[in-house]
Amino acid sequence: MLNQNETPLLEALKANSTRPHAPFYTPGHKQGEGISQPLADLFGKTVFRADLTELADLDNLFAPQGVIQEAQQLAAAAFGALQTWFLVNGSTCGIEAAILATCGTGDKIILPRNVHSSAIAGLILSGAIPIFLNPEYDPVLDIAHSITPNAVQSALQEHPDAKAVLTVYPTYYGVCGDLSAIANITHQYNIPLLVDEAHGAHFAFHPELPTPALAAGADLTVQSIHKVLGAMTQASMLHIQGDRIDCDRISKALQLVQSTSPSYLLLASLDAARQQMALQGKMLMSRTLQLANEARTKISQIPGLSLLSIELGKSPGFLALDETRLTVTVSGLGLTGFEAEEILDEKFAVTAEFASLQHLTFIISLGNTAADIEQLVQGFTTLAKEYHRTNFNLTNLNGQNLLSTQGYALHFSPREAFFAVSETLPLAQTSDTRSESLHDRICAEIICPYPPGIPVLMPGEIITQPVLEYLQQIQMMGGFISGSTDINLRKIKVVKQ
Repeated sequence: MLNQNETPLLEALKANSTRPHAPFYTPGHKQGEGISQPLADLFGKTVFRADLTELADLDNLFAPQGVIQEAQQLAAAAFGALQTWFLVNGSTCGIEAAILATCGTGDKIILPRNVHSSAIAGLILSGAIPIFLNPEYDPVLDIAHSITPNAVQSALQEHPDAKAVLTVYPTYYGVCGDLSAIANITHQYNIPLLVDEAHGAHFAFHPELPTPALAAGADLTVQSIHKVLGAMTQASMLHIQGDRIDCDRISKALQLVQSTSPSYLLLASLDAARQQMALQGKMLMSRTLQLANEARTKISQIPGLSLLSIELGKSPGFLALDETRLTVTVSGLGLTGFEAEEILDEKFAVTAEFASLQHLTFIISLGNTAADIEQLVQGFTTLAKEYHRTNFNLTNLNGQNLLSTQGYALHFSPREAFFAVSETLPLAQTSDTRSESLHDRICAEIICPYPPGIPVLMPGEIITQPVLEYLQQIQMMGGFISGSTDINLRKIKVVKQ
């Protein structure tokens, strides 16, 4: 009988960190004795005593039979899964493993174009062929939502040989599509539904939150326990249910993409976070929702500001909203999201999760306090009073629309393009719609604004002028572009012709 009060992995780590012995194993700092003084001054020495390796009493992540296995079984029960794997390389490795376990070279997988870059990495590693779907798009807010059940149905009718469907639930903005309908459609073809639920680990613990992916019918879901719950950064979980996915293939795939020297600090934090939510989850989420609702109510009353809400956007791609995710539209103040982010951070010590052209998005979690909400509201109140611009015409770049309509013209598979002979060219030589003599250039790298880490270009895609203009304008307005070999985005790596 499982007891959610227990923390088997955490207790074993505690016992081993305090056991007197002479350590002749990794890591080299030997429980903090060899750690540099500046690091010890910052963290204290206690944490390093628990920075241990796979000792006999601490089990083995890739072949668990002891405390890791017990901790994963407790997590499976708490999150409603048949089986759970702990991840120390973030949700990234979980998404990669999910694709590797279900798709081989040349196999088709149906997925939205606004997936995280980890899904593109999974395509490169597996050799799978993406069948991209347009996410539903709100042209007024310039936000992409979920793919719709109808889009999935059409894709499967056209590609009945697809091996899996992957979707994002919720999106970075907290938007949830009709996952139950998508699961039903997917299962009619007897293939698994994989879900990137990185931002939805808290859904299972309160009825006012959206339906968890597993409860909605997903076969596999990957959750970033560190993003919204109490685990350490990079600590995530992969859950499965049903019999459409081979557990052994998941385990083997995770061995390819996870470190062979897993951090027990991260693993123990997963054990502790699970216990915390199993015992106190509803109470903690009630408090979090209360703080979020307070922020939502007060900010919505500030002139020039509005918030993303289910009332504004309910549609087949926007069925529910995680109310703990606050997306504030600041364009009514005559400011871009990038400008507002900088002002709030530097002037009022309020730091957003990420900025986009018109919006700022904030994550309110169990770690936030009433004082945090007060500071957030006060920051926006002052921002609206003192930084409001009236002579400003915001140019809507329609960036997400660009992703959903022009950014997925694949010439090669992502794997073929990634491993092809490449060259680095100036932007002017990669796309020029005015020149008939210029051949289409094929991107050979992943280029995306980060966060949220949704690629605008990926290996195998044809580079178009609108895409380049969008990237340049995002960079000009203060956005950060990652993945490009040239961090200044003056050049792009392309497949050599």
